Amino acid sequence: MKRLRRVRDLMAGRMDSALAEALIGQLEATKQGAWLAMAMIGGDTGRTDAHERMRAIEHRGDTERARLVEELSGSLVTPIDREDLFRLSRSIDDVLDSLRDFVRESHLYRVHDQQRFAPMLDQVIVGIEALEAAVHDLASRPSVITHDALEAKKIGGTIRRMYQYEIARIFSGPVNAETMKERELVRRLEIVGMAISEAADAIADGAMKR
Repeated sequence: MKRLRRVRDLMAGRMDSALAEALIGQLEATKQGAWLAMAMIGGDTGRTDAHERMRAIEHRGDTERARLVEELSGSLVTPIDREDLFRLSRSIDDVLDSLRDFVRESHLYRVHDQQRFAPMLDQVIVGIEALEAAVHDLASRPSVITHDALEAKKIGGTIRRMYQYEIARIFSGPVNAETMKERELVRRLEIVGMAISEAADAIADGAMKR
């Protein structure tokens, strides 16, 4: 039955549904990690609890990534090159790994004013949702994936600019242990934005090769 489904998708020119499901599973885990980080900085979830819960979320993301790699090895049809799908999955994994590091470092550093990170995390969630839209369109509307990739890329750029403004704010006053901790956490969110941009590039590069 699984083989017949893949043959059907090949004949219709559609993406193997198992690949889409694995990518969406990765993105859902990643978005769950971003919402957990948001709950942590808002005080709805304690730092220690968030640190523990992130382990389960990361495990889910790793499981979905492993499923994608397995499906790629036997897939008959992919909407973009296998190497670009692998890059996309790896970049999504980088987003989740960096969110894990943000939560872990927040747990370790105990920065007082965590709410300062809310605008950047809000854009991270928007960026993950843009990648979700792109993956859905890979499966159902491949003609619009370049536009989807551009939207995700723009959000990555927005996060980068927000990082620059935050660094300017941090270094506008006295430099002490607290400000250096803030810098490390802001830098972690910039890395998340870079990974979102890299995921968008993987989609766009794949679309150009079609």
